[in-house]
This record gives sequence, structure tokens and C-alpha cells, in this order.
Amino acid sequence: MPNVALYNIAGEEIGKVKLSEEIFGHEVNEAVLHTVVTAYLANQRQGTQSALTRAEVSGGGIKPWRQKGTGRARQGSTRSPQWTHGGTVFAPKPRDYRVSVNKKVKRVAMKSALSSKVNDNAIVVFDALDIAAPKTKEMVKVLANIKTDNALVVLPEKDEIVERATSNIPNVKTTLVGTLNVYEILKYKTLILTKDAVAKIEEVYV
Repeated sequence: MPNVALYNIAGEEIGKVKLSEEIFGHEVNEAVLHTVVTAYLANQRQGTQSALTRAEVSGGGIKPWRQKGTGRARQGSTRSPQWTHGGTVFAPKPRDYRVSVNKKVKRVAMKSALSSKVNDNAIVVFDALDIAAPKTKEMVKVLANIKTDNALVVLPEKDEIVERATSNIPNVKTTLVGTLNVYEILKYKTLILTKDAVAKIEEVYV
């Protein structure tokens, strides 16, 4: 069963936290992580890009010049792709990029991502994030105490003070246990959890 240090917001170690072996000690499956991250990024695409084909561009109904005798290449329309204001060859059209992933695969990926952070010593657990005021400088102090400037802060429930204190710090993001995803866990260098967030993750994923 993995054990990690428990810190207060001053960056002082005040104990140890036992993490669930099933969730934080899972074998890291890189193939599953790749599948889930690729699907996540594909699902972020809006798929709203669109351009006009030669059939959809208005105009061009008359032949620009006669077929033979001009010395120029034959042309049938001024809306052909080679003309200025002509249509686009293989024009992109709105489409759905969504990729579905099996629930069991998602669970394995989540456990693999969390376990990889434990393996890399890139997980920090606080007893609580009791920040005095919703100010950026307060959160910057907390991050400085644990020597990180790139982190994902996972909260058990909405905390407006922490969210506001974090919102203007580059490379730092807050999220809730309910909206935690594999891509963001892997994207940020340090995973910051509160003791309550750990309990909630273990409750959800065991």
C-alpha cells in the first residue's frame, strides 16, 4: 500500500497518508493511457470548420472564353479551384470527431495515471487548503512551500476561495474529483490533493 507524506499549507510534513493499493498502486498501462488521452483530445474538437466547394460558390455560370483558338488553357468556369474566388478542393465540412471509450478502459486509465504520479513522486497531499483570502499571492506561497509552479489542484468539492486564488497563476489549474480526467493528470507536473479529495477518489474508483 503506497504511503505519501501529508503536508500543511506551510509545506511542513505532519504525517503520512496511506493510499489505496488498487487505485494508487495500480500497474501503469501506457497503451490504455494513450487510448484515453487521444480520445479526450479528439472529443475536444468542435468539428465546425467549413469551406465552399466549386459547386457551392456563387457565380461562374458562363464559360470565361471559347474552348479553342485563344492560346490559353481551356476553362469552363471562373469558380474552379485554380481561379481566385474559386471553390476549395476537398473542402472541409462539419463533422463529429467523437471517440467513445469503454468505461472499464477509462477506469484503468485513471488508476494508471494516478499511480504514475505516485511512482514519479509527483503527488502532494495536504491536510486541507485553508487559504486566508482568495488572493493569488496566498496560493503562490503555498506552491512555493512545496517547490512547484506547475500543478493540478484537485478539490473534493467547490471552493471559491481556492479557485479564485489559483485562477491567475499560469500552469496551475483547479478541478473537482467529479471532473478529474486522465489528460489533465498527465499534463501537469504535480498533482495536489487534499486529504478529503483522496478519500473521495478512493470512494469513487474502488
